[in-house]
Amino acid sequence: MKWEMLPAPRDGGFRMEGYWVWCGSVVQGEDGKYHMFASRWPKSLPMHPGWLLQSEVVRAVSDTPEGPYAFQEVVLPARGAQYWDGRSTHNPHIVKHKDRYLLFYMGSTHPLSDPDPETFEGLNDPRTIVARANKRIGLATATSVFGPWTRRDAPILGVRPGKFDSFLTSNPAPSVGEDGSVLLIYKARRYEGNVHGKMTIGAAAADHYEGPYRVLQETPVFPPERFHLEDPFIWRTEEGYELIAKDMDGTVCGEKYGGIRAHSRDGLNWEVSEEPQAYSRTVVWDDGTVTTLGNLERPFLLFDANGKPTHLFAAVSDGVKGFSDCSNTWNQVFPLKTTSSGI
Repeated sequence: MKWEMLPAPRDGGFRMEGYWVWCGSVVQGEDGKYHMFASRWPKSLPMHPGWLLQSEVVRAVSDTPEGPYAFQEVVLPARGAQYWDGRSTHNPHIVKHKDRYLLFYMGSTHPLSDPDPETFEGLNDPRTIVARANKRIGLATATSVFGPWTRRDAPILGVRPGKFDSFLTSNPAPSVGEDGSVLLIYKARRYEGNVHGKMTIGAAAADHYEGPYRVLQETPVFPPERFHLEDPFIWRTEEGYELIAKDMDGTVCGEKYGGIRAHSRDGLNWEVSEEPQAYSRTVVWDDGTVTTLGNLERPFLLFDANGKPTHLFAAVSDGVKGFSDCSNTWNQVFPLKTTSSGI
């Protein structure tokens, strides 16, 4: 599916004063409104890696897909170090399946005290090191977009010693079939000594979204020696599956931190599309101005009843070098015009 990104509404999307806002996925609720599930954490900690320690999944609402979205509630709050997702919830991906709302997400925990912003050591802080190694993929479910949400006491996709996902699993990208079966593309890293290795992308599946989930092959679906990808998003088509993801180095789509496009018949064997760039960090606004954003990632597509993408949602920042020098982050919406059904 090919599309053109239309001018983005400057006042669209979701922002919160005093918080870093990231991720973001949208579903139309039973009330007819559009509900965004995003992650936020206080600006008292740096954007990165503050999310590892104090991120929480929240819900915001708008009458239209473009927004602006207004904060409503914390959906997955911290619930104690004894839980696998007790200290941080992140990477929300909302799916409506029949009468159920499925909220896939990443959770983490650590047994240490809350960070002191004055003494926090960033990536070298013991809390960060432990929390990163505890990243796992989970699922919460509800019969209403308003909750209550049932959280599980174990992740749906953990780590496997000695495998490419021995260190962590995160960034869940599910495709849920009509029968409730799931293809789950996810980010993984393996242990290399006492630290983590390269980013890799794996594939898992379940006969029903409740699980159990099984990893489909013992190698990443995108060989890490050729692909440095993050933030996958997948969807089903008549030919199989399509995917967009963040190109960390720009070696696939030609733009560092731009978006790649790929397709697959089975979800395991992926080919980069003939026109590989799915999106660019350089965006046109509805007032006619143009900006190259520091980040444009965590892509999520909203589809109409005919299966055509109508809006792209993405986490963005106002920095130049990425989130290392940004002052604000938010979830931005980009209206789309479908130009072709080809791949």
